[in-house]
Amino acid sequence: MAALELTGLRKEYGEVVANDDVSFAVEPGEVFGYLGPNGAGKTTTIRTVLGFQAPTAGTATVLGADVHDERALIEVKRRVGYLPATPAFDEHVTGWEILDLHASLKGDDRREELLSVFDVPLDRRVREYSTGNKQKLGIVQAFMHDPELVVLDEPTSGLDPLMQQRFNELVRAEKRRGVTVFFSSHVLSEVRQICDRVAILRDGRLVTTERVETLLRRSGKSVRLRAADSISPGAFDFEGVHDLDVRTVETDGSGEPGGGDGTPRESQDGGESTSEAHDGGASSAEANGGGESTPATDADGPVGPTVTECSFTYTGGINPLLDRLGGLDLVDLTVEEAPLEDVFMRFYGGDAAGGADEYGAGRDRGGDDDV
Repeated sequence: MAALELTGLRKEYGEVVANDDVSFAVEPGEVFGYLGPNGAGKTTTIRTVLGFQAPTAGTATVLGADVHDERALIEVKRRVGYLPATPAFDEHVTGWEILDLHASLKGDDRREELLSVFDVPLDRRVREYSTGNKQKLGIVQAFMHDPELVVLDEPTSGLDPLMQQRFNELVRAEKRRGVTVFFSSHVLSEVRQICDRVAILRDGRLVTTERVETLLRRSGKSVRLRAADSISPGAFDFEGVHDLDVRTVETDGSGEPGGGDGTPRESQDGGESTSEAHDGGASSAEANGGGESTPATDADGPVGPTVTECSFTYTGGINPLLDRLGGLDLVDLTVEEAPLEDVFMRFYGGDAAGGADEYGAGRDRGGDDDV
């Protein structure tokens, strides 16, 4: 039985569709990341799954309890930990009183253990807390009753890097104990470190559900190179090349781009440097001709020879790539796993940030920064 399962979940706010036919299952003992920018619909999913609002269509189960069965859902919540995106604690009481209240409802077997990791100023009233301290208090209350399933909405928001690291270590430890962790995030570095699988949400619809390593492998590798000769973008017209950028720059004589301050200079043999977008197809643009680069002189004195700098995402095999690059006079070459941010952008395109903000602003409800 899945710890958390959604089937055709749909949630509408009037004419706005916040979740549209969302279906996935989170297995017991799994760390599952729910990705998307603010406004994508992550909080809507969480609030619906936990019974804070009814779905318009579809259903979900939490540790076997159907969200339409209020009695069963209330009973199962004793085995669930929850941290909302913006914890709304009573600001007139102390941290101790907040934790005592939660302990009276669901227990606190692990309170002291968690407080030794997340140093919360419990003697102070919550109104005096920083955002980070409120978040740490929320993490403690979510885990302190030793739940089977923990649902977290943007759990590292407001935490400093040290606390983020401690949170990641906590999640890894909980996974080893068999606890299921489901959390929404747009902080991709933490997803990469601790998640087994991720689901990516865009405008309320599920784009993909993948294991993290599969997602990265499918999305290719990041390739950067510098060559001593001039290269046409057409030289990279082979299968697997995406998002090609080619530019010709002058070096300072030491092999570094630019003059003495390291600032790239425009090429003297063809005028402007060339930058060419490319996505696996042929290009008619040429990067400053095909001849050899030669030293140049400008008002500041002699400069070094021109070099060609190239970067692209590559989804093919490494050996074919090296065969293709073998005829170039390379200065350096870097091939590495594509950053998860680049993978994410493949699902959102260039309008990810702006589009998400606009969409989220139109759907904001009750102070949430995500619907």
